[in-house]
Amino acid sequence: MKTIKGPAIFLAQFMGEDAPFDTLDNLAQWAASLGYKGIQIPADPRLIDLEQAAQSITYCDDLRGTLAAHGVEPTELSTHLQGQLVAVHPAYDAIFDGFAAPEVRGNPSARQAWAIEQVKLAARASANLGLKAHATFSGALAWPYVYPWPQRPAGLVEEAFAELARRWTPILDAFEDAGVDCAFELHPGEDLHDGVTFERFLAATNDHPRASILYDPSHFLLQGLDYLQFIDIYHPRIKCFHVKDAELRPNGRSGVYGGYQGWTDRPGRFRSLGDGQIDFAAIFSKFAQYDFPGWAVLEWECALKHPEDGAREGAQFIADHIIRVTPRTFDDFASSGIDHSLVRNLMGI
Repeated sequence: MKTIKGPAIFLAQFMGEDAPFDTLDNLAQWAASLGYKGIQIPADPRLIDLEQAAQSITYCDDLRGTLAAHGVEPTELSTHLQGQLVAVHPAYDAIFDGFAAPEVRGNPSARQAWAIEQVKLAARASANLGLKAHATFSGALAWPYVYPWPQRPAGLVEEAFAELARRWTPILDAFEDAGVDCAFELHPGEDLHDGVTFERFLAATNDHPRASILYDPSHFLLQGLDYLQFIDIYHPRIKCFHVKDAELRPNGRSGVYGGYQGWTDRPGRFRSLGDGQIDFAAIFSKFAQYDFPGWAVLEWECALKHPEDGAREGAQFIADHIIRVTPRTFDDFASSGIDHSLVRNLMGI
């Protein structure tokens, strides 16, 4: 069995203009001061030159050296925003346009091509950094039709996933060439948002070996999905883990859909670790059971608590939940030492 690595922290929600949140060097020092051993790095030009990382092992060695000087290491790169732009439904075109580089905004085809190249660069950069997995979003073409009213035309879902597979298969091939797993965060708003949609995508990509999962139980709790059984079913494909809490407290006025309310007022909302309803002891037990090979990475998205408090508390929370796996069975002391021949005799064979 493997002991999960951690604690680590996803930097996306902490980047800012002021120190210590303004540079990768400062963020690494800050994270280490809280007890984190790893950082998940968004592919943002303020933190990493993705093109240079894809081309230069020296650049990547220097980056790792900078982090190591603070006592942390990179866990994964993230292209959540770029992955989102691989597939954008026209209903969301204007809203997502700001995720792209300025030179391709307002041009959906150029934006898509830019996004695809960005994720491919991240595959090579991940390999140069010595990373085994990468975190991203799938994008969405079918999401506006998630609820079947009006009735969906026959073939709409099938064609949406066929097109998603056409766009992602060359990217997944780039990850295969790099020897890195591409882990999709299963997230509402993405066409890959639960187990069934991930299976649809796998089928459309001919079970591509690099198509993997970023497991975040908060998104499953808010969907009413059994997030523990999910691990039992999909653990061979789970390569990344966001440790994020949530609560779902439906009432007489609002439920899973949230009534267009802001995050503070929704029945389903994200919380800092330990403040929600997720059974992390059971989750960490399952990851120990299934030899999860990766990191436990805090993602802070709380509707109430200050992010710096959530980060400070989260490091200890994760450390307390990591199970140092046992090297032996608890009842080894009672081994009878019976050999194979005696076993056969005991059964009369």
